[in-house]
Amino acid sequence: MRDAPASARLIEAFANTVDVKLGTDELDSADGLATWLAERGILDRAHQVGAADHGLCLRLRAGIREELGVNVGDGADPALRAGTEEALRELPVLVSVGRSDGGSLSPAPHLPPTRRALAELAIAWCELALTGEAARLKRCSEHTCAWVFWDASKNRSRRWCSMRVCGNRAKARRHSAKQTGATGPTTRGA
Repeated sequence: MRDAPASARLIEAFANTVDVKLGTDELDSADGLATWLAERGILDRAHQVGAADHGLCLRLRAGIREELGVNVGDGADPALRAGTEEALRELPVLVSVGRSDGGSLSPAPHLPPTRRALAELAIAWCELALTGEAARLKRCSEHTCAWVFWDASKNRSRRWCSMRVCGNRAKARRHSAKQTGATGPTTRGA
């Protein structure tokens, strides 16, 4: 099994600021966003986050969560994807080339502090997408959960955040539906 890279851990934590099961959102306010970014060391605790940056963050997160929930062959919601693409255009990054270090991405230096922090999230997502590792970050297939997790399985086939909880529920529902269908009412011909 492979451990998740730092960029995956950051995006996983970012996506999981929404808890579908509990109906909570750590980023439901600008102050919540400031606290979350500060806890991860990408924004100074004393910095205030404005409403526009808070909205930008929510658009970024919505699109990333949408991408993580897309199954092969399915398409992401075009409106969410467009909102995220628009948000990314407001978070420019610089690319440096260096043969010794393989180059790097960094937030544009002219960005204000909150936007620099959000650009760090965009860079983490970009690193995962470019390396193909984004395919290992998945949203739980249990619709009442939707928790994001790192799929460390060899063949990348994990579907649930927890087989004991979400996977078991899905399998129990499928079994129950089969049983109901097999023992349902029958019609006798006359």
